[in-house]
Amino acid sequence: MNLALGGDHAGFAMKEPVRAFLAAAGHAVTDFGTHSAEPVDFPDIAQLVCGAVRGGRAERGVLVCGTGVGACIAGNKVPGIRAAVCHDVYSAHQCVEHDDVNVLCLGAQIVGVKLAEEILAAYLRAQFSTEDHFRRRVAKLGEMERAAARELGGGSGG
Repeated sequence: MNLALGGDHAGFAMKEPVRAFLAAAGHAVTDFGTHSAEPVDFPDIAQLVCGAVRGGRAERGVLVCGTGVGACIAGNKVPGIRAAVCHDVYSAHQCVEHDDVNVLCLGAQIVGVKLAEEILAAYLRAQFSTEDHFRRRVAKLGEMERAAARELGGGSGG
């Protein structure tokens, strides 16, 4: 699978072990940074990773920051991205199976490397369910996104 990977300075120490694990599992990984522990703004990295997913250059994305929360918020601002913070194996597969999540967010200050590997494995093995009720719900998320875009484009000026 083609994967986009990124993390901010708080996720930097975990990003390389994550990249190595993904590559060893046979995935093609594009690393969007950061490449040092120097402070960076997580929305910038999230934009790069999510842009690759949205543009079809990556099938899924992985973001690593301190808690995963900021990366998740940033990811969910990008149209077409469904990002989830997962700190357990069950959520990691269920978010894909039920919600068609395409960007996984991990908190380097919350989980260790071994648990992160288990979470990643579950996330990448999971497939979106073919059951109608899950498909219908995800379609409604897309409609919510399109409605918000129409509202913003309508010049209502909030």
